Amino acid sequence: MKRIAIGAVALLALSGCSAPAQDDNLIDVVASTSVYGDIASTVGGDLVSVISLISESTVDPHSFEASARDQLAISEADLIIENGGGYDPFIDSLIDASGSAAVVISAVDASGLLDHADADDHSDEADHADADGHDHIEGFNEHVWYSLHGMTHVVEAVVEQLSALDATNATTYEQNGAALTVSIEKLEARAEALDVDGVAAVTEPVPVYLLEAAGLDNITPDDFTEAIEEGNDVPPLALQETLALLSEKQVLLLAYNSQTASPETERVRQAAEEAGIPVVEFTETLPEGADYVSWMTANLDALETALGR
Repeated sequence: MKRIAIGAVALLALSGCSAPAQDDNLIDVVASTSVYGDIASTVGGDLVSVISLISESTVDPHSFEASARDQLAISEADLIIENGGGYDPFIDSLIDASGSAAVVISAVDASGLLDHADADDHSDEADHADADGHDHIEGFNEHVWYSLHGMTHVVEAVVEQLSALDATNATTYEQNGAALTVSIEKLEARAEALDVDGVAAVTEPVPVYLLEAAGLDNITPDDFTEAIEEGNDVPPLALQETLALLSEKQVLLLAYNSQTASPETERVRQAAEEAGIPVVEFTETLPEGADYVSWMTANLDALETALGR
């Protein structure tokens, strides 16, 4: 299995490859979630066939169980896009079980965020496992799709690999990728223009990259967010400290992951509402009918409203 990040080496390694012959002459792409499926669809247009294994915003990615149909899709794929970083290990299991020889893009690797993160372990080896068996890199926020800057690099990786698989249409992929990158860069500039210089609380670190781009530092106790993300009981002291951030109005807003609600996160949300602190909901996959750009636009709209901008 090949793990591909951005770079000339990756492109050169595949420059002699072409997509297997298909009846529809399309490049078959499988993405772990609709986020990366949308990126592939936007770059590839009508030259690609895209399947997103997790496509509904009602599905909790942390508890997702792949099906036989998912394994079949993986076995027939020319290009696979995973988040990586321990977020979607079911992809690796499907690849191993199917013996797929598809090119694999890891968004974590392609984003470049891991290279610059203040993580305890910058390797791809898992060193932390949650209750659902998801392995995480200790100290690293793997939710890289909320980093607008990181996603421009993911777009580059998708362009490179589609172009390597289908050199005849490389110009189309490059043009589509360039247009998408411009849209994402405009969102990044908009987020940075908020320049809040404040603090926020979160139920999970899912949207932290976007909050940081807007100038908001996450001050939620790590023991709270780690327990929620890993499906474990929240230590009483961590819950107490998190509730205090809200009841004492120490933060500007609460970022709430609506896809992984629990009794503890509901208590935190209630505390925020009682204190009159805005609650901004975020999800891990695309809302129905949205694409990546419109989704991030809506997230920035919600942030601006919560901040009174």
